[in-house]
Amino acid sequence: MPKTAIREGDVRIPSGCAIAGIMDRSGVRHDGGDILRSIELMHDRSNGLGGGFAAYGIYPEYRELYAFHVMYETHEARVATEAYLDVYFMSEKQERIPTEPVPSIKNPPDVWRYFVAPHPMRMNMSGLDESEYVMRHVFHINSQIEGAFVASSGKDMGAFKGVGYPEDIGEFYRIGDYRAWAWTAHGRFPTNTPGWWGGAHPFTLLNWSVVHNGEISSYDANRRYVEQFGYDCELQTDTEVITYLFDLLCRRHGLSQELAARIMTAPSWDEIDRMPPDRAKFETDLRVTYSSALVNGPFSVILGSEEGLLAINDRLKLRALMVGEKGSMVYFASEQAAIEVVCPDAENIRPVEGGIPFVAQLDEVARRKGLAACENSPVLNPLAHEVGVQPKRREA
Repeated sequence: MPKTAIREGDVRIPSGCAIAGIMDRSGVRHDGGDILRSIELMHDRSNGLGGGFAAYGIYPEYRELYAFHVMYETHEARVATEAYLDVYFMSEKQERIPTEPVPSIKNPPDVWRYFVAPHPMRMNMSGLDESEYVMRHVFHINSQIEGAFVASSGKDMGAFKGVGYPEDIGEFYRIGDYRAWAWTAHGRFPTNTPGWWGGAHPFTLLNWSVVHNGEISSYDANRRYVEQFGYDCELQTDTEVITYLFDLLCRRHGLSQELAARIMTAPSWDEIDRMPPDRAKFETDLRVTYSSALVNGPFSVILGSEEGLLAINDRLKLRALMVGEKGSMVYFASEQAAIEVVCPDAENIRPVEGGIPFVAQLDEVARRKGLAACENSPVLNPLAHEVGVQPKRREA
């Protein structure tokens, strides 16, 4: 994709966005029809400058391989990227992602997918673990190969995004043909950022995906923090820094997703002062250690991963985000109507509380974590609103 000098804040088009998520905790896969209807109902929250979807469980036959979704502006970009992948990865399959012509979608890139594994010899020589190896090569493609952009790079998941209204992007990518146990969606009215195919949400890295409604006023501080650890923030969206924060705190530092979310939405010092001493010390240590990971500004976020979905709001809840449930199904949306349109009898529809993560995990993950929690006697995070799971332990 184009490499420009435009950075966060150079463009300002203030308005709202729409986000939605649907998950089956049992792991049963569902087609993209419901997530399309949910995000389409919030059409007026978008302006056609960005829309997209993330889906988990869509490639069961290749679940052990990384699924690279790559956008190309030119044939030369594809040749260069495929030559690069041939050196550093072993490819099981590569193909053009099926798309459907949509009148409102103008000048789309050529989109391909590659099911790959790191080249064993190259990875051993690098001295990196598998996730770090993949991440660094994704960064290389996005920053060094002109006209190429890796839209997603996780296992058994993929992102489908672009410039357009989300319902048109869904039709373009034929979302209804895929089946997933978790879906997220985003309709974009860009805040501070230009509309371009790579900058549309979801923003992804490895198995993480983030859809975000809001404006990160702490972007520069957060960006400088993650760049110290080798993350490249060059993609013209504040959402990428949220994704990198989760990757840094969870994958590299070994924290649970719940605790990472707590760090990003840490309580105020006044609130900490009113806590019992042990709790106040814990919260103070978090804020001091991870002061640059505190995310300020109005925002609502849905994080997707191989574990499930996690939703958070800023501490003051300046952006709307609702949650509802029915049986094994969990629904998130910026508007209650976007839940009811796909599940009219959803139970206990309520707001996600400010600063408190709402966690929906696969039943299999919940059972595994529950067993580990019993065996290791962890210190739990009592503030997480959980769906059948306890936060994993932070080892000393």
